[in-house]
Amino acid sequence: MIEIHRVFCNLACGLHPPSLDIAVALKKTGRLMAEPKTNELMEKIVSLCKRRGFVFQSSEIYGGINGFWDYGPLGAELKRNVKELWWNTMTRQRDDVVGLEATIIMHPQIWKASGHVDTFADMMRECPLTKKRVRADQVEPQSGIAYNYSGAEDTSVEPDTKTAVLLEEKLRREESNIPIPPISTGCADSFSFLLPAGKPPELARKAAVEFYVQRGVKKPKLLDEFTERLEDSSDYHPESRVKLSPPRPFNLMFKTYVGPVESEEGIAYLRPETAQAIFAQFKNVIETSRQKVPFGIAQVGKAFRNEVTPRNFTFRSREFEQMELEFFIKPDEAVEAICGNVASAALISNENIQHRTSGSQPSTLNPQPKWGWEAWHKYWVEERIRFYEGIGLPRNTLVEYWQKPEELAHYARATVDILFKFPFSKRDEKGELMGEELEGIAARSDFDLSQHQRFSGKPMTVFDDELKAAWSKLDASKHRALQKSYFEARLKYLTKTGEPVEKAEKQAREDADNLAKGIYVPHVIEPSAGVDRLILALICHAYCEDQAPDEKGKMESRVVMRFHPRIAPIKVAVFPLLKNKPELVQKAKEVRDRLRPHMTVFYDEAGAIGRRYRRQDEAGTPFGVTIDFDTLGEKGPELKDTVTLRDRDTMQQTRVKIDDLLPRLLEKIR
Repeated sequence: MIEIHRVFCNLACGLHPPSLDIAVALKKTGRLMAEPKTNELMEKIVSLCKRRGFVFQSSEIYGGINGFWDYGPLGAELKRNVKELWWNTMTRQRDDVVGLEATIIMHPQIWKASGHVDTFADMMRECPLTKKRVRADQVEPQSGIAYNYSGAEDTSVEPDTKTAVLLEEKLRREESNIPIPPISTGCADSFSFLLPAGKPPELARKAAVEFYVQRGVKKPKLLDEFTERLEDSSDYHPESRVKLSPPRPFNLMFKTYVGPVESEEGIAYLRPETAQAIFAQFKNVIETSRQKVPFGIAQVGKAFRNEVTPRNFTFRSREFEQMELEFFIKPDEAVEAICGNVASAALISNENIQHRTSGSQPSTLNPQPKWGWEAWHKYWVEERIRFYEGIGLPRNTLVEYWQKPEELAHYARATVDILFKFPFSKRDEKGELMGEELEGIAARSDFDLSQHQRFSGKPMTVFDDELKAAWSKLDASKHRALQKSYFEARLKYLTKTGEPVEKAEKQAREDADNLAKGIYVPHVIEPSAGVDRLILALICHAYCEDQAPDEKGKMESRVVMRFHPRIAPIKVAVFPLLKNKPELVQKAKEVRDRLRPHMTVFYDEAGAIGRRYRRQDEAGTPFGVTIDFDTLGEKGPELKDTVTLRDRDTMQQTRVKIDDLLPRLLEKIR
């Protein structure tokens, strides 16, 4: 059982056991494999997730499937709470955001327009021995002595009979309808193995022999062995230590077929993101929701990416959920025409410091008509960080990373990644955790709507009557300046898409003329968050070990999940002190039924009360309500109909009237 548990933890942390055939090869050759790196804290977290029903390996009874995870009873509640809070914050508490729920499979031209078909790929490298793939940019540097071989001869075939053997094999293959593998007289493929200093060279030679055996050489004689010392090389697989193949693109979309026949015409894709459906439905939404720019469309839903190396538990999975907002804004030229100028983005940062409040409450920073894309971008960065603070992730656990110009996508004006300091995050020179991405907030210009307008032939423009009215009041020099700026922006987009210069200039001129008529393609700010990554961040941050007294007052270790009450899977647990006292059980069930319509309640009457407290501590339940003999009034009428309310974090217990219990709990969990 211990070994099975370790295998599960290794799977969850991205350390995958080799396949059966490779395991046999390892046993045969006695090859050296790099020791898998472990993370003790992550192992504890993964173990608790399975033990308490937060996360299970998908299809576990069949050995699991890499990159897919199921959420158990507690995990499902936690995930639902987070999504509901995000939806409530993004849509129900705002007048300028509406919702959408789109299909997972959409027209394949959508992914052509978005660039996913042609460019949505990771550069991948493969171990030629184990066939394991790794992302080219995530190979950890290694040092040692590289043993290189130019090929191998097959000593099982006599040199003077090689020609006869090859001719005989050729005739046999031509005369037979059943393919017969050719007899190999050697292999010219090169092989390289990086051996840590001080290890016997025989380990490298055994690995090379196995490599050539796999390629049909029965008894390999290694050719042209030469060695070289390497420092911090990223060319070798971190586990097998075999030199990787050159990088090649690996498209991350899952392909499927729509219709009864698997044909080119029926090719479709599982969506790799939820954003494109929002862009494709933009016109329908704006026309039916009676919204005006600036406004947003929000969506929560499944997405799928055929990740090369799923790892770090649920952090990088092949099936996941996203929470995305596409917030459409006026181009800066339209803002300037209407308001006379565009507000400085620096003012937004200063006001945010003054107006920072709980993330569950509506923002006190009111958007202004003068805001251009920079101001809106900074506004949404601040709003998203406030949200994380409001569900229990302090600012000191987050990193606000502004992408450098060379890191930006070609269409992006700015992108901020909100990182969380996971236990498996890399560390900087000072030993501080650097963080991994939870959410990206990108200023995507008008690229997305323009692309779908170009590919579909359907207009993605809006008519802004306020802009048209304001334009007529501007002088000629202002007209020229704004149209010139808009013309240059549209021309830049069109030429980057590959349009001929003459055609691009003509289209950009038409777009600039339309701006004077109050018509433009909206720009967009996109906050895009991963639900599963956020759940993992909340679990990692909540995990805590401390000391607590047992039934006899002796201190013992306890594991407690310190979830914020807003997102805790169970808000309150109700316990009768003894299960064999019908009056206590009846009263406890009455309290449970009173609370249940308003929050998630767990009723538990099994075991000692201390053990029940510990179980709920591990589940992250913030409050426990115990019904005892005082509740029944046995020790005095003043305590009748009161209960003991226990706080998970402080373990303090206070007497509360049953009638006061619901409003007191509601105040704490909202």
